[in-house]
Amino acid sequence: MFTYMKPTRLFAFLVVAITALMPLVTQAQVKASLVGAVDSVQPGKSFTVALRLQHDPHWHTYWVNPGTGLTTNIAWTLPEGFSASPIQWPAPSIIKDHTGSVVGNGYEGDLLLPVTITPPANLQSGTPVNIKAFADWLMCEDVCMPGEANLQLSLPVSGDTPKTNAAFGERIMQIVAGLPVALEEWSVAASRSEKTITLTVKPRGATQHTPQNLHFFADDNLVAYELPQSVAADGNGSFLLILEISPDGPTDSTQLIGVLTSQNGWRVDGEPKGLRIDIPFSTAVVDLPTQAGTGDTTFIGTLLLAFVGGLILNLMPCVFPVLGIKILGFVNQAGSDRRKVAFHGLVFTLGVLMSFWTLASVLGVLRAGGDELGWGFQLQSPAFVFALAILLLVFALNMSGVFEFGLSAVGVGSNLQMKSGLTGSFFTGVLATVVATPCSAPFLAPALGAALAMPIMESFTIFTAIAIGLSTPYLLLSIFPGAIKILPRPGAWMETFKQFMAFPLYATVGYLVWVLAGQVNEGSMLMVLLGLVLIAMGVWFYGRWNAPGASAGRARFGLIAGLVVFALGTWTGWPQAPGATDVTWEKWSPETVAQLRSENRIIYVDFTARWCATCQSNKKFVFHNAEVLEYFRDHNIATLRGDWTNKDPQITAELAKYQRSAVPFNVIWLPGKAEPVLLPELLSPSTVLNTLKSEQ
Repeated sequence: MFTYMKPTRLFAFLVVAITALMPLVTQAQVKASLVGAVDSVQPGKSFTVALRLQHDPHWHTYWVNPGTGLTTNIAWTLPEGFSASPIQWPAPSIIKDHTGSVVGNGYEGDLLLPVTITPPANLQSGTPVNIKAFADWLMCEDVCMPGEANLQLSLPVSGDTPKTNAAFGERIMQIVAGLPVALEEWSVAASRSEKTITLTVKPRGATQHTPQNLHFFADDNLVAYELPQSVAADGNGSFLLILEISPDGPTDSTQLIGVLTSQNGWRVDGEPKGLRIDIPFSTAVVDLPTQAGTGDTTFIGTLLLAFVGGLILNLMPCVFPVLGIKILGFVNQAGSDRRKVAFHGLVFTLGVLMSFWTLASVLGVLRAGGDELGWGFQLQSPAFVFALAILLLVFALNMSGVFEFGLSAVGVGSNLQMKSGLTGSFFTGVLATVVATPCSAPFLAPALGAALAMPIMESFTIFTAIAIGLSTPYLLLSIFPGAIKILPRPGAWMETFKQFMAFPLYATVGYLVWVLAGQVNEGSMLMVLLGLVLIAMGVWFYGRWNAPGASAGRARFGLIAGLVVFALGTWTGWPQAPGATDVTWEKWSPETVAQLRSENRIIYVDFTARWCATCQSNKKFVFHNAEVLEYFRDHNIATLRGDWTNKDPQITAELAKYQRSAVPFNVIWLPGKAEPVLLPELLSPSTVLNTLKSEQ
């Protein structure tokens, strides 16, 4: 039956197969022998032997998970009734080649690989026992070659307590004592996402030892052995490792199995060098390390930081626009009943609290699922960023006077009913939270770091402190309405102030568009901008035909037209995830063309500019076409782009060679042809495909 072999294993197999055909060398780079920890065997009592591998300088052999290579194996030939354990692997090291690149996990120098041998209880004393083994390994320096040896160790059977072997006994016992093992002094937890694994290691109670240079070795190739590992320490003995998942690793793994090594060991005496890890991917987070008498103080300090951080959030650019809207509500409520004003403050605070609790719940659920999350994680979603930009753009247009619908949502308007006003106060709290999450005030970062690592109840408490800090200024003004007297009374100036406060919102929309520019490609970014323009037009339609005193027919037209254009804008600008077959453009240069032509590649060159509307149209209709993308992928067509947005003499000269002085200009270089095929300015999928098919 055919068995799938992973790429690294296949590579190593080919190395062995090829090098096996090489002439035998007169001197082995790795010498093998079988040595024992004791000088005799007792019936029924287990003892330890070891495969000794003596490596020449710079040569190495491999661990149980070799990386790129093959693991060392032992096949035993034992007397009847004897049994042998698997190899007891010491903590491995990272193996690098002469360039410094990681090539595997293994060993150098004089290595002992212990194995436990168990004899039968009815073994007769006075007879020698012959233990035979066939060992094979892969030995590498800059080149690799297989090694093998037939080995034998003879030991007498004795009823007396066996003596330690003078040459190797102590050394073997030290290696066995220092084998990777799980320790009670350290607690570990692991979670995984699609691409990474988070491993948390924390001391149980006080520790006087700080491990150094941590590195994790996976038994089952789940972790990419060749990629660097991120290790963060908190200064109190705890560590957080981010491990990249190997694309060749098991896809259905539910456990993290391997060895976490420390250069100076895991105890004060320097042993063991490896901490054995064998844990399921957990939905729980181990407790934060605390020292006697300091746990409560640390948590109270974290709560204080969270509160102050939430308070400072009010001054952040992404929160200030929303609170600026709410100032209008204060002014309008200045002459209201004090209880109503206080109630608005409480409802606003409730909106903030509910939002932060919802966010904490979402973070907890996603964290339990293995995702690596941080504060503001939702801004990693282009769809969320675009939706938030729409929301703030509509608020800004509302404040600029483009339309007057929805004032209750921000708590302004002296003629609103009490229910609408309270709803507005609640959702202003929600909006304040939504736009606050990208900000990290100076005191907020450490509090959030703790909240994202704490158990669920402590995490909720931290988020509650942040929420109270954010809502405190408004809450105080509503509870102590006398302070509102310092605010000016309602008047005509309010319209000017309201329109002025729209500009911070426009600035926030600009910031969100800038965030999107880093998340989507150039073509999608153009659609985002056009979509926001259409959304603004839809809002304008609504406001223009729904002015006070408008007839029912006029208002109906404005509503329908506004909704249609608004929906069209949302559909146009909604960020699309890149498809698996999307074209990846490389920068055009004559040298790149020459290199690709020497490889007999088909080359498609697009000379374009961002200010060229026809260029953008071509890209939209041609290189978002599934048939074109599939054809380019299947035929391995190289795609180069010459960007003429800014002056580029090299592109200008290239256009002049073909009597062109403008873009778009698209050409196709075909293997074996001295000149490229020139395409028309206006392209369609059929034009490109027919040209490629007819010219080949």
